[in-house]
Amino acid sequence: MNPFTDKDIRQALEEKAIRHSVLQRRGVDAVIAALKSEEATLVLLERDNSHPDLNEIRKLCLEKNVKIEEGSRTDVWRMALPAKEGEPEHPLALALVGRTPNLSLEEVFEKGGVIWLLDGVQYATNMGFCIRTAEVSGADAMIISNKMSHSERSAVKGSSMRATRFIPIHYTETENALKLAKQHNVRVIVAEDVGTIAPWESDLTGDVLIVIGAERDGVSQESLDAAEQIIRLPMEGFIPSYNLQVAISALAIEAIRQRND
Repeated sequence: MNPFTDKDIRQALEEKAIRHSVLQRRGVDAVIAALKSEEATLVLLERDNSHPDLNEIRKLCLEKNVKIEEGSRTDVWRMALPAKEGEPEHPLALALVGRTPNLSLEEVFEKGGVIWLLDGVQYATNMGFCIRTAEVSGADAMIISNKMSHSERSAVKGSSMRATRFIPIHYTETENALKLAKQHNVRVIVAEDVGTIAPWESDLTGDVLIVIGAERDGVSQESLDAAEQIIRLPMEGFIPSYNLQVAISALAIEAIRQRND
């Protein structure tokens, strides 16, 4: 028998939303308030909906120079926080606050926070998953050191569940990313099998560039040379490494834990 009532579950979801989803404003009233206070950096609206409130939001976005993304009813619902009591299950609008998706690469390092670097990662599916994980965990940007065609970047976008809309994504050489990190006093933290410290022994607070390497070859030597700390995820099985998706998830969760303590 389930000891939790529907009210208990809803309250837990609301508390979770308050604690962990500080980058989203849900629903028309919250979006309008975020636009008027100039917190909103991007708005996601339900496509082909002529509701008067959405017209007001469009007008405010134009006045405040805030980008509008439009999605299907299902898309907006999938991106939304759980509904609070009395709120509609399907919100018409969502706003992004606290992160600016269109920052330049230089601006990303000037702002700092948690920046991820995929160093030589090859597969679009893995890249997309990493972007989604970085976005969900509240990271500030994702950098990919792999030259990709337009169609390959489209595949990355799709596999990220279009999380690319909500976080800065930049494609540049590893050398350039490390150079910018040094210029802006952003510490370089590398995850690699040669590491000697566990994730929970590392320091993932402050301004950090967290480097994850390619599926087979790992991170580049230049990343290892630039690293302040090299993390090794504990492994006790026969297979010698985790899937890339597991590695970034483990580190992203540990970064959240440390930064919220």
